[in-house]
Amino acid sequence: MKLLLTTLKHTRNPAVYLCRRRCSSPRSSGGLPSLQDDVMVVGSSPELVQTVGSQVEVRPGFITEEEEAVLLQELEPDLRKKRYEFDHWDDAIHGYRETERLRWAPPCEEILNRVRSVAFPRGSPLLGPVHVLDLDKAGYIKPHVDSVKFCGSTIAGLSLLSDSIMRLVKENEPSEWLDLLLTRRSLYILRDQARYDFTHEVLKDEESVFNGHRVPRQRRISVICRNLPG
Repeated sequence: MKLLLTTLKHTRNPAVYLCRRRCSSPRSSGGLPSLQDDVMVVGSSPELVQTVGSQVEVRPGFITEEEEAVLLQELEPDLRKKRYEFDHWDDAIHGYRETERLRWAPPCEEILNRVRSVAFPRGSPLLGPVHVLDLDKAGYIKPHVDSVKFCGSTIAGLSLLSDSIMRLVKENEPSEWLDLLLTRRSLYILRDQARYDFTHEVLKDEESVFNGHRVPRQRRISVICRNLPG
């Protein structure tokens, strides 16, 4: 499935902070302990954090190292057959390869069911194939909004192999923004206004800074679930 994406540019103002301690289990990446434990989202204003923060979730350590390995074992054979592409069809992604998966081995399906149970209302119709996006270390995702023709009000993604920064910017007001710290093995969820009214992007390695802290980007695989348009 190809997603219709709209690329936009933006600027930033100084940040305020929002604590998102959704998970205090030992399932942490270990790379950024102080950031991971305290602050998962920063924003351009307290008002924005207040209004949009409820529609953005970051759950660090959502899966264990063992569960990450299970997912990678399932995904790597298919991904290795593909080349990284450095020109997306609408210039929204650079340095990527992708696939979709409808059927999963039972241990992976169990993990995905856990994602679905926390991200989507019970009984919500879900998009059948799960989207898998593999970003090269030099890859990045430019600002875009996923087309409402292909997916609904909620996007939920697991982050494998690397920490990264996702940036959300209001489409008609580029001075309003949120940065999300997506630690390795975390789950992020975007809903409603955060999904429709804000672009989202994954920063380049050289731009990957969160709250003044450098967050090195390696190869990153995201496993993304979506619901169907309403």
